[in-house]
Amino acid sequence: MIPNVLSIAGSDPSGGAGIQADIKAISANGAYAMAALTALTAQNTRGVSGVELVAPGFVAAQIDAVFADVRVDAVKIGMIATAEIAAAVADALARHGARNVVLDPVMVAKGGDRLLAENAVSALRERLMPLARVVTPNLPEAAALLGAREAGSRDEMPAVAEALLALGPEAVLLKGGHLPGGESPDYLADASGGTWLEGARVDTANTHGTGCTLSSALAARLAASGDLVTAAREAKAYIAGAIAAADRLDVGHGHGPVHHFFSR
Repeated sequence: MIPNVLSIAGSDPSGGAGIQADIKAISANGAYAMAALTALTAQNTRGVSGVELVAPGFVAAQIDAVFADVRVDAVKIGMIATAEIAAAVADALARHGARNVVLDPVMVAKGGDRLLAENAVSALRERLMPLARVVTPNLPEAAALLGAREAGSRDEMPAVAEALLALGPEAVLLKGGHLPGGESPDYLADASGGTWLEGARVDTANTHGTGCTLSSALAARLAASGDLVTAAREAKAYIAGAIAAADRLDVGHGHGPVHHFFSR
């Protein structure tokens, strides 16, 4: 049976990140993709030039409409933008008993544009993290969630993951892509311990939407197997392949997208 995955996120008209990337990644990983929009953005590979938010009540209405009719095997949460939208999403997911929730705490776009209001960080931390099966921050996002200094080495990552676990998610996939050097290690932690997911860094500027893509692939794989370690390894392998093949695309003049369908 093909699993159904709902993405709750913002739109990227250039197709590299947000809902568009989520739908591609979910589809490429064997699941049926659905979407509830939180925001419309005017952006491309060079940056974000405008944002129009969807009313919190209408975000909730989209989620309610999906759950009223479709079996939802996993949920990916991306761009939330405001505390009010975070609360609406949290209430809706709790109301429907959503499972396999993958929370990607999107705060800043690849070009540096902020996508989460400062006062929304606490709402994301307090309302959404406790609903998550797994949260997938990079090192700057983890530091913002914890109100702490950003980890600068691999040795610091397990302690950061443990601190994030104390905020309520079942598991943390802490991404090490911001570390210097030729490796890009991720650390997966839950109550039973931690697992390193190793990976080599790919030398490319085309990394737009990598966080969206990884978290969506993880949601699809988690919906299929239910096993977090297996799903995380599969999602890590998928994003590595998509990044490695990114230079086969010719999209934009800034941070180009990854190749979601590289294996086709």
